[in-house]
Amino acid sequence: MTEARFYHLQKQTLDQALPLILEKAYQTGKNIVLRVQDKKEAERLNTHLWTYRPDAFLPHGCAKEGNAEHQPIWLTEKDENPNDAKIIILTQGTSTESIEDWDLCCEMLDGHSNDQVTTARAKWKDYKDKGLEVTYWMQSDSGGWENKA
Repeated sequence: MTEARFYHLQKQTLDQALPLILEKAYQTGKNIVLRVQDKKEAERLNTHLWTYRPDAFLPHGCAKEGNAEHQPIWLTEKDENPNDAKIIILTQGTSTESIEDWDLCCEMLDGHSNDQVTTARAKWKDYKDKGLEVTYWMQSDSGGWENKA
């Protein structure tokens, strides 16, 4: 059964919070697909993930480098799974048509975007109706995550 986690960004930006979520997901040993709005955003985040912290390493790539099947973390604007990933991270209101094909789906939503909050509420209901295990995580004042539902 797919587990869906909603991460409500209020204290940090996606650029600040995403690397930490990816680090935890990568530690599971499962491949990851990171879905973004467009190719330009995939390339921007690709660069960001190489430089966000000097002592960190997250092996990843996007269409610019190719070889998706060899990338533990694949950044894409497409609804695809070229690296046989079990975890999908959806950002910026993106979605997947095949939610049941993933072990874990992480929905990253910007709490300052009414559109993203509205979309997340609709997804929550849809996932619950499909029988998925759904949790809601909110950032604490210290920037950590608290399970709220």
